[in-house]
Amino acid sequence: MCAMRFGFDRAANFEDKWHPHVFSAVERISEEHGLDDTAVNNILHNARVKLFNAREQRVRPGRDEKILTSWNALMIRGMSIAARYLKEPAYARSAASALDFIRQTLWQDDCLLATHKDGRSHLNAYLDDYAFLIDAILEFLQYEWHGEYLHFACQLADVLLDQFEDHEQGGFYFTSSNHENLIQRPKPFTDEATPAGNGVAAYALQRLGYLVGDNRYLNAAERCLIAGSNALQEYPYACMSLLIALEEHQYPVKTVIVRGQQNELIRWRKELAGVYQPRQQTFFIDNDTQNLPDAIAAKSPMDTAVAYVCEGMTCSEPVRHAGNLVQTTS
Repeated sequence: MCAMRFGFDRAANFEDKWHPHVFSAVERISEEHGLDDTAVNNILHNARVKLFNAREQRVRPGRDEKILTSWNALMIRGMSIAARYLKEPAYARSAASALDFIRQTLWQDDCLLATHKDGRSHLNAYLDDYAFLIDAILEFLQYEWHGEYLHFACQLADVLLDQFEDHEQGGFYFTSSNHENLIQRPKPFTDEATPAGNGVAAYALQRLGYLVGDNRYLNAAERCLIAGSNALQEYPYACMSLLIALEEHQYPVKTVIVRGQQNELIRWRKELAGVYQPRQQTFFIDNDTQNLPDAIAAKSPMDTAVAYVCEGMTCSEPVRHAGNLVQTTS
């Protein structure tokens, strides 16, 4: 019966030994042996217990359990986007939990750390850690506004400009200025298994710069694109992250700020949720929110919910109806 379930009645499937997996459904085994499904499941359960106890006598395979800032940032970004478009709050809670962990555990003395395991955070963070995390925060803020998250993104961007930027040639080094000395300090422009740090940095700095009205971020992004121009011309297929950033440099991202009371914001969010706009960033900010950057605070609340649509640094008159906003941004 177990042989039929796990394939032991067949030829060995891995180096003259068996790698057990399910071959036959319980219903088929029940029919073959004239038993009901409950009896078969009990027999198979007892067999699994015996197999597990036997396996526990062996040394367990090693597991990589370290927490990486950059990989978590990629997850935060993806979960935030999924939460918005799939209307699934659990995804946003997962993203917020990871983001809070990074802020509380891996951000120490105004410096980001790259990895955490067994209660210990260490190693100076790399370009990918900073760039991916700024990008992730901007995506999460479009699901739910938190002023402290925006402040954190600006802190990360300031470190990026101060410790990673090549101030002579443009672009960002993979390691910070206070990292250990290396034979060569790389400046990656091409995508590998993960997006290129320079591509994501240019993309995120542009979006952050337009949101908070900071030309330092926009200028650094432009210098990065100029520095990567040779790679773009020679290997465009390997520079998709940089190409996306270049597109938004040529055609600046549309930034929408919606101000209103919480109940109004919920209504506007629902009405706008059905419109997929990958080249638009939309933020819903309660009228009572304090300590906003000047560029955002200038989008002042009114007697009812309003939206400000900005292309680059140029913003529209307030849009008072969500339906009109859909037409304006489509």
